[in-house]
Amino acid sequence: MLAYILRRIALMIPTLFGIMLITFAIVQFAPGGPVERVIAQLQGQGDGALSRVTGGAGDLGGGMSANRGSESSSKYRGAQGLSPEFIAKLEQQFGFDRPAPERFAKMLWDYVRFDFGRSYFRDVSVLQLIRERLPVSISLGLWMTLLSYAISIPLGIRKAVKDGSRFDLWTSFVVIIGYAIPGFLFGLMLIILFAGGSFLQIFPLRGLTSEGWESFTWGQKIADYAWHMVLPLTALVIGAFATSTLLTKNSFLDEIRKQYVLTARMKGLSERRILYGHVFRNAMLIVVAGFPGAFISAFFTGSLLIETIFSLDGLGLLSFQSIVGRDYPVVFATLYIFSLMGLAVNLLSDLIYVWIDPRIDFAARAT
Repeated sequence: MLAYILRRIALMIPTLFGIMLITFAIVQFAPGGPVERVIAQLQGQGDGALSRVTGGAGDLGGGMSANRGSESSSKYRGAQGLSPEFIAKLEQQFGFDRPAPERFAKMLWDYVRFDFGRSYFRDVSVLQLIRERLPVSISLGLWMTLLSYAISIPLGIRKAVKDGSRFDLWTSFVVIIGYAIPGFLFGLMLIILFAGGSFLQIFPLRGLTSEGWESFTWGQKIADYAWHMVLPLTALVIGAFATSTLLTKNSFLDEIRKQYVLTARMKGLSERRILYGHVFRNAMLIVVAGFPGAFISAFFTGSLLIETIFSLDGLGLLSFQSIVGRDYPVVFATLYIFSLMGLAVNLLSDLIYVWIDPRIDFAARAT
């Protein structure tokens, strides 16, 4: 097993390299990069990003005024009237004065040491940005995954045992309705009903904590944190628990109908012992297989709209804003971290497989 783990860890290196290489190559051909964004800001078409650009081109506005009227054959769209020296200064600031292979090699070397550089348009290091947003994503991803599994596993087992009963029918109706409603739409409904939208104002509308949270006692901090998490977690869990409930039910139904369960009943074993002593371990394998995907989805992509609706500054929202704003250091750093965590969680899933059912031997299959 140790050899298998080491082999999987070694395979992460070319996988990460491939992900970063493909993304880097795509970015080279994507229009509207950071240079174009600054040029658009200088032309009065941007969103104020120029004031946050740091480095050697801090006096860009004056340079533009001085160079008005001089035509430029720049490769950048909207650069008419800007001198080549001015454009070269912009390229040097963003590191585009060096060849693409050299920039890619330097980025990989920095990322191996977890040196992600500084944001183009925020006067702060990328690592600090990620560190500030990480608690929000951890809170949403971890609690959403735990709550959805805590609800879906017992409910799915109960539905499998009571298959075809009235309990199974009406809970299936609730589960399907929950699956059909998009999480962001359900979040908007919760805001309207319980966050001062049109009816009640029970829960806060934004953030994870209240103002002055640092001065609260531990009990007050926990209560305030839970109070803020109720609505976004409810919006996230509603769809996730529906999927995992049906998965659990179908998995248990498949196992219950197998020959070894009939044999165990003929031997006189109780239904509870059959269910939790024999069926549970086999049926839970497919549920465990869905855990990494559920966690990664909740941790990053799945919470993007929820973070936006409830004004939560998490990694999903940060990544989306960085892609739109062409803040490449943040884009590549979050992609690197997302990919690394996804590979690590997949490896952890295989180890959980073995822990649940020692008969599974991935090391033997890999040889």
